[in-house]
Amino acid sequence: MFDHDNNEGYHLRKHEKLPIYRKAQEISTLVRTLLKGAETDDLEVLEEEEEDQEFLAYLFENKKQDMISNALMIPAKIASAESGEFYDLRMENAAIIRVAAKDLLIDASGLQLAGFKDIEYLDLLRIEVEEFRVLFAEWVKTFDPENYMIDRWGLFNPDGVNYDDPDDDIPFLPDDLLDL
Repeated sequence: MFDHDNNEGYHLRKHEKLPIYRKAQEISTLVRTLLKGAETDDLEVLEEEEEDQEFLAYLFENKKQDMISNALMIPAKIASAESGEFYDLRMENAAIIRVAAKDLLIDASGLQLAGFKDIEYLDLLRIEVEEFRVLFAEWVKTFDPENYMIDRWGLFNPDGVNYDDPDDDIPFLPDDLLDL
């Protein structure tokens, strides 16, 4: 249907052009590649008791699934943040991205603890996540704190805006959408 190799007729969406999104895609591909075919039979397990081996196998499988989930979550949430303009919603997505990226590092350590042999790939993942962190911090600085809806939960309001502030002072009111 779409010929992605031929640029004619194919245009990248706004978020797909961003360096942070591209790095997120690279991380996602790296995670899927390093875990592809990795099985519990491949683990370097020292002479552990059978119960410990079962736990390590469970940990390994659990961390594999967590890593895949987190690696897929990051680019999806970047796309979500870029699809809207509101500071509070962008910050909410950014918080989820941050947690997923940090969890990738924790999951990589869990895989290593479980006996994953290819540690050099985990080190490569750590380097990629560090590069992502810098892009992330720069990306978040581009969020416009003047364009917001009040977060009534109080987590993602710009400085000086409180969860219980009246709606009459904000630049956008959700009811304005009905006037279109």
